[in-house]
Amino acid sequence: MRMRIGSRRFSPTIFATLLTLAGIGAFSWLGFWQLGRAAEKRGLIAQYEAGAHATVDLDAANAATLAQYQHVRLKGRYDDGHQILLDNMPSRHGRPGYRVATPIELSSGGWILIDRGWREPGVTRSEIPDISVDTAERTIAGRIDSLPRAGMALGEAPTDASAPWPRVMNFPTAQAAQQALNRPLLPGLVLLDPDQPDGYERSTEVRLPFGPERHIAYAVQWFAFAAAALVIYVILSLRRKDDDRVQGS
Repeated sequence: MRMRIGSRRFSPTIFATLLTLAGIGAFSWLGFWQLGRAAEKRGLIAQYEAGAHATVDLDAANAATLAQYQHVRLKGRYDDGHQILLDNMPSRHGRPGYRVATPIELSSGGWILIDRGWREPGVTRSEIPDISVDTAERTIAGRIDSLPRAGMALGEAPTDASAPWPRVMNFPTAQAAQQALNRPLLPGLVLLDPDQPDGYERSTEVRLPFGPERHIAYAVQWFAFAAAALVIYVILSLRRKDDDRVQGS
């Protein structure tokens, strides 16, 4: 394809055209993907805020039907002897540590994990922090969530069935948690409200690695790359008429 533009001729090669189209397509796809991720994050934030408007009594019958971040109330007893320390969990300030997941037996029947918050690790990996909790019957409140997942996982790490309690587990699935505790669990877990007793560092905001604003910034960056690829393609494809005469001589 050739086209005159003033004193220059637009004469791109097929290879440059295909390479530019592929680059623009890839950069644009990544930009729209980041916009989609931003929309998902905004949806989670809106869902978190909406969940605070009404408190639902949690039981075995409705646990599977409750939306993420729904505020719930439940009555039961903690199992102090079988607690899970979710490893590699960041604090609000990014420090690595544990999240304390304690099973509670509902007075109405069934077990569910309670995320009691972030706990600082010991001086060494072998030093387990004290996370003991009273086992008297109590009423607690929190929000429905799911077990944290790794951003990239190559497979579930094997769990030592003979490991002592509290047991350190790295991003366990619901099935792995049930096997470790040797009991069925209701879906998800409950994030203990910050004003509830027997908890550790907790947040009043939705747990996100970063907000939608960063996804928007990434989207703008990818679209800028697409625009830059187009500009570079046009500039490199413009040739002076003198260049054509030189090539033809």
